[in-house]
Formats: sequence, C-alpha cells, structure tokens
Amino acid sequence: MTLSRKSYNLPPRPVSPEEAARALIAPALGVPATHQEARAPAAPQTRREGTSPPRGCQTRGCECYLGAAGAAGPDSKRPAGKHTKTRKPTGTSTRVGDSSPEKTSASKNCGNNQSSYWLMKSEPQSRIEKGVDVKFSIEDLKAEPKQTACWDGVRNYQARNFLRAMKLEQKAFFYHSNCKEPGIAGLVKLQWLYSKIVKEAYPDHTQFEKNNPYYDPSSKEDNPKWSMVDVQFVRLMKRYITLTELKANHQAHKATGGPLKNMALFTHPRLSVQPLTPEEFEFILSLEEKEPS
Repeated sequence: MTLSRKSYNLPPRPVSPEEAARALIAPALGVPATHQEARAPAAPQTRREGTSPPRGCQTRGCECYLGAAGAAGPDSKRPAGKHTKTRKPTGTSTRVGDSSPEKTSASKNCGNNQSSYWLMKSEPQSRIEKGVDVKFSIEDLKAEPKQTACWDGVRNYQARNFLRAMKLEQKAFFYHSNCKEPGIAGLVKLQWLYSKIVKEAYPDHTQFEKNNPYYDPSSKEDNPKWSMVDVQFVRLMKRYITLTELKANHQAHKATGGPLKNMALFTHPRLSVQPLTPEEFEFILSLEEKEPS
C-alpha cells in the first residue's frame, strides 16, 4: 500500500517553477494541470433532470419499456355503465390461463409484441369464484349491448403486456378454455364504445374492488399494475376449431415447418392472451372451411 506524505505528517512538497507555469497555462490549453489529474479517472456523467434517458427497448408492452407497470392516465376510474367481463383470476391452478410469476418464460420474447392478431382465452362454463360467476363465453359477448365488453381480470405480467400492445381494429380469436372441449369459437376485435374511441389499454378497475375475484391489494390507483381492453364480437367460426385439432396440426408442423410450428398456444400454454403471426391466423381461418381431420 502506498502512503501519502500526509500519512507521515510531512510538509507539502515544494512546487517547481515548471509546475507553477504549467498550472497557469493548462486551462487555456485544455490539458491536465498535473500528472495526477491526467491519470485520474473521469467522473461519471449524470443525466440532467428533464432530459431523456438513454434510448433502450422501445417496444410497447415490453416490461423494460413500461417502467413502473405503466402509469395510469385519466381513465383509471371505471366508466359509468361499463360492463365487466367476469372471468376467473388467472393465477389459480385449475385454469389453463396465466401463471402467477411476474416474469414468465415468454418474457424473453417481449420484444416481439408487435403482432396484429391475437388469441384470447375465457371460460364458457359457469363456476363461482368468491361469490361471482366467472363464466364468459362468446355467446355472452354477442349478447352484450353493442356486442362489446371489457376484457378484465388478466393478472399475468406478460399477458398484460400483450394487452397493452393491442391496437384498435386488430382481430383476435375468442378461445374457450377450462371446459370439456377447449377450442376457438369465434372472432372479436378492438372497437369503439359509447360513441368515443376507447384506449387500446387502460387500467382494469377490478384490481381495486375488494369484493371482486381479481382484486389486487398491491395495486394502487395512482400507479395501477393491470390493464384491460374493450373487445367487440365479429362473428362465430363456421365450425368450432378444437384444441385437439390445433395440437395435431402443431405437431405435424413442427416436423414440416408449417405455420403452427411455434404457436404460443403450445409453447406458452399458460398465457390467456397470446400473439399470433399472420401465417398462424390465416391457417387457422382456413381450417373452418375444411372437415376436421
């Protein structure tokens, strides 16, 4: 260990004429005044308040883009007369939906949220959760005023990020899950409501309602964790596309390189909101024109 002259209580070393002259002209020349300054590491730069942070991942929906779970805007209150889509909380083990960890295995792919097509799961059969029937089928959506409802109750971070990545007029398959024969029942899209355009994603009011199955005491109204979108019924499928049929095609396409080879329904089956590629969407649509294999 090297000790300074101070450690021995020695007087300061005399400054030579050359060093004194260097100290005078150094500021004008833009050079270090002493050899010690030349060797000293540069001080870390700090960002001035009000300036932009370094540009990183700019994918909407990705957790590194969202920061503190997406700060709420003026829509954090439940709209008057708004229909709540009642579904089972996504963290329970009996549901083929969302898993509870904040970062699922699908989080590694969160930079690929720029999809135009989606698959959204809901339960078509009655089941009571905390005194609330969580049933919501595509027939229920069709029966709603303007055939529109909010897609609430998502409690998985990656599925929430997919909701936040959705845009108006994008289409999604309505998938019946946790039932005798899971499968795709119809089509929905993000749409207008009450003569005004609703944000693609806005705070899910059920996270603040203590008697709701989706209540989350850790979420705050000034910084809500969870979002929802509004969906509108488009049409029923010409025939019900079952999970069994989709899985058979997925297995075949893994060997042949077909469009369903990497379908999230099988690679990330716990997610209740999933992106689809255009090829996956078009292939599934083509199945309704064919007899079940």
